[in-house]
Amino acid sequence: MALTRRLFLSTTTSLPSPLLHRTYDESLVEVEEKELEAEGITNRSYWTKRIHFLCSAAGDPDAALRLLHRLRLRGFVPDSLNLASIIHSLCDAGRSDEAHRRLLLSTAAGWLPDDRTANVLLARLLDARTPSLTLAVLRRLADAKPAFAPSLTNYNRLADELCSQRKPFEAVSLLSDMKARGRLPDVVTYTTLINGFSRAGELDEARRLFDKMLKGGILPNSLTYSVLIKGVLRKRRVDEARELMMELWLKMEEEKDPLVNSAAFANLIDSLCREGFFHEVFRIAEEMPHRKSLQEKFAYGQMIDSLCRAGRHHGASRIVYIMRKRGFFPSLVSYNCIVHGLSNNRGCMRAYQLFKEGIEFGYSPSEPTYKVLVEALCKEMDLHKAKDVAEFMLQRDSIDNTRIYNILLSALRLADNPSEQLNVLISMLQKQCRPNAITLNTVIHGFCKIGKVTEAKKIMSDMLNGKFCAPNVVTFTTIICGLLDIGNSEEALDILQRTMPECHCSPNVVTYNVVLHGLVKLQKVDKAMEIFNDMVSKGITADSTTYTVIIEGLCKIGRLEDVKRFWDEIVWPSKIHDNYVYAAILRGLCRLGKLDQACDFLYELVDCGVAPGIMNYNILIDSACKQGLKKEAYQIMGEMRKNGLKPDAVTWRILDKLHEKQSEELTFDGQSLESKGLKEETVMPVEFEDETISEMIDEEKEYINKVENHGDPLEGLVDPSLSSKLVGEDKTSEDHKFINKIDSTGGMGREKPVPPDLQEPLSKIAKRVFGLL
Repeated sequence: MALTRRLFLSTTTSLPSPLLHRTYDESLVEVEEKELEAEGITNRSYWTKRIHFLCSAAGDPDAALRLLHRLRLRGFVPDSLNLASIIHSLCDAGRSDEAHRRLLLSTAAGWLPDDRTANVLLARLLDARTPSLTLAVLRRLADAKPAFAPSLTNYNRLADELCSQRKPFEAVSLLSDMKARGRLPDVVTYTTLINGFSRAGELDEARRLFDKMLKGGILPNSLTYSVLIKGVLRKRRVDEARELMMELWLKMEEEKDPLVNSAAFANLIDSLCREGFFHEVFRIAEEMPHRKSLQEKFAYGQMIDSLCRAGRHHGASRIVYIMRKRGFFPSLVSYNCIVHGLSNNRGCMRAYQLFKEGIEFGYSPSEPTYKVLVEALCKEMDLHKAKDVAEFMLQRDSIDNTRIYNILLSALRLADNPSEQLNVLISMLQKQCRPNAITLNTVIHGFCKIGKVTEAKKIMSDMLNGKFCAPNVVTFTTIICGLLDIGNSEEALDILQRTMPECHCSPNVVTYNVVLHGLVKLQKVDKAMEIFNDMVSKGITADSTTYTVIIEGLCKIGRLEDVKRFWDEIVWPSKIHDNYVYAAILRGLCRLGKLDQACDFLYELVDCGVAPGIMNYNILIDSACKQGLKKEAYQIMGEMRKNGLKPDAVTWRILDKLHEKQSEELTFDGQSLESKGLKEETVMPVEFEDETISEMIDEEKEYINKVENHGDPLEGLVDPSLSSKLVGEDKTSEDHKFINKIDSTGGMGREKPVPPDLQEPLSKIAKRVFGLL
């Protein structure tokens, strides 16, 4: 027996960790069978240790379950230790749902853990934060063991998790169960439930629990008041909230635990900021009614934190001035958060002022804050302040000066000032700070951006001659882009095909995309196709940007057959295509007046399982509107809705312009008729009008059949109450009513001109039709 035990321990512990999770094969079955025969099921201590080893040291609950199953077939009855080992192991493996299920099955089978183990297992299951499953386990255990009483901590945790999932009514049902099992709820229980109802907007229920708490002789603490105030603030009951705050300050003075007061105050300030009562936060900061029960520095820090998380960095800076006035200094982390937030939200001048004032008490911005601050100052064209911040950062110890210069150079690029970038580069060299490739590439980009490619080439020449670091693919790509922007394609191609190979620098897909885009822009599409073929032959995989550029170039010169061939033979088989590729094809077809082909292409994409974005539908709708095809535009929008997309602001703007244009044309036609002294009924001969009416009726019937089969694309878009104002209505003739109906939907009939003094402004009509604010 001892030999078998040693054999098991040696073979198991010596296995590599991947083998612990291998498939349960026949050799393992044979080993276990031999071990079962050698040990027997009477040695409970041995099997308990074995199961525990498999669950904890080996981390293999499946092996433990298999072993337990074989033991049960021989009459072994698991105990609490075996069950606890398996449940803990399943939870450690992230299989908490299975752990719940195993515990339920074991309870149903009569394997009941003792009270202590049951509470430990409930606490472990609560860590998974699946309160509904844990509640089911608790109730099953309670039914199987009527004397079992879960701990008050487990009850409170379960109630808190139910409340966090917006199930406060399930949580409050635990109160009766607690009392029935001898667990009296405490202040934590009621505070948890009140917080749950306040978060769910059930203020009356929260108030009822608060009153029940007082009647039961359980005194609320300061945290209880704060969670109730949160619910009152959500209902915008300001006066009631102020009364409760007065009670809160008194309760905080009575509270002996400073941690409870800190949590209550933090909860109160956070609630005020979330609900937008910032003036109350400033009032509390000025009056400090809680100064006897809470450290002032902590209170100010909490205000700054809550205001910053609410995006009110200017308000947070106001708290800083109140602190400074009373002799306190904010923490450097809080101060840095304010400077960072102001820089990101168009408050860079205020951020710079705080930066200068913070130097007095040892503030130094972090590198990310320095970056956003100098970028914001450069956007405001205040380069002097940006360089002042950079000079301060360069004086710090243990900092990479090259990175600081690179951030400044990148920020100066936003100001389109390459001369200033060159001055910074000279300053670097004078201070014996070696520029790296990022530094030089930033300066080169600045020159190329304003068309000064000659200066950029001089820097690249110095890099090639060894004065600076060697150029990389970014350097060459930037120079090529600058040359193509000024129309110098020959030199750009020379760098691509000669200079880069000589420097052992291989172009990547971004380099080729830049070349292709520049050649297409210069209308050298054939040369672009040669470069593309060369790229593919070198094994560089094209991306969606590559295909978009080529398709746009071919469409611009009207070579649709080449576009179709390129799509069928290269783009579609590559499976590298996105909304930008589709948009390039659709835009090219629509630009050439081939709306039907564009619609067919889009619908074929949908049939192939592709989900085009709304931008592609907007291209088709815009083309239809420009051609005055209102009916087709709405049909496209109907297809868009069927495919699960909703019209966005661009869609409505396009349709708004269509209705605006048609309304102007109708108004102009009506005024022309009036100026000629003609009535609308005399415009057509009676025979022609009757013939037209019959044709419109047939068309309307066909349209109704389509709507019945496919759904009305105008459903929910047009206000029926507008028909009398948009289209003239004759109540004496059914045929004329039908024409007006066609006019309001398809735009095919004739509208009677509305007198100018009765016309509604066109913008208001469009807003009412499309629901725009």
